[in-house]
Amino acid sequence: MHIIRCRLTLHDALFYATREMGTLYETGRYIHNYALSYALFNDAIIRVPYFCASYKPDYPGDLAKLNTAGIYVTPARPLHWGYILATWKMAQVTYYRKPERFGGKNYPQNIGRAKELAPESVFEFFVFGLTAVKLPRWIRLGKWMSKAETQIIWQGQTAKKSGSFIANHPLNPLDVPGQLTIFDLISMPPVSLVANARLESEYYELPGKMCLPAGMCYTFPESC
Repeated sequence: MHIIRCRLTLHDALFYATREMGTLYETGRYIHNYALSYALFNDAIIRVPYFCASYKPDYPGDLAKLNTAGIYVTPARPLHWGYILATWKMAQVTYYRKPERFGGKNYPQNIGRAKELAPESVFEFFVFGLTAVKLPRWIRLGKWMSKAETQIIWQGQTAKKSGSFIANHPLNPLDVPGQLTIFDLISMPPVSLVANARLESEYYELPGKMCLPAGMCYTFPESC
């Protein structure tokens, strides 16, 4: 298995709604592997069209193409990060729309605040491939298609080991073969991640004593 250790640096503020609390929309400090997969391989393998008739993403149909190509991308964990808070307000255009001061939950519908990851925040993730994988240097992420730079820190072939280990990197639990015994839950849509997971299975030990499960692939529940 060819494994690439990557560094991701934000050049714009990154926003996606991990939590919605009234008028505050908060971005979590982890980046989901679904978002990274689309950002890295949409132009080369996934190829989602510019126009989509539905707002509902087709994760099984899109990410299964990476399974076929023998490629897997892990979530990204933060190394250095900060936040900025942006306030927005939309004007009420009364000549074609009835003014609505308050919504059903008793707060204004046309104002809000977005807690965004700040530029120069740095993350780390891994890409698995049956052979060497070519990655783009620049990608776009999040609701605003924010610009981010990828950098390869290390890559190489690694042999499998077997036994009990702690995965010291966030994982998508649906994609991990075997049973997770102990873990910390990272709540975020569309699938919550886990950190500090203890597993009993085959794994790869990378430089710096980073352990990751072997055999990870994109897996989806039947409801997707």
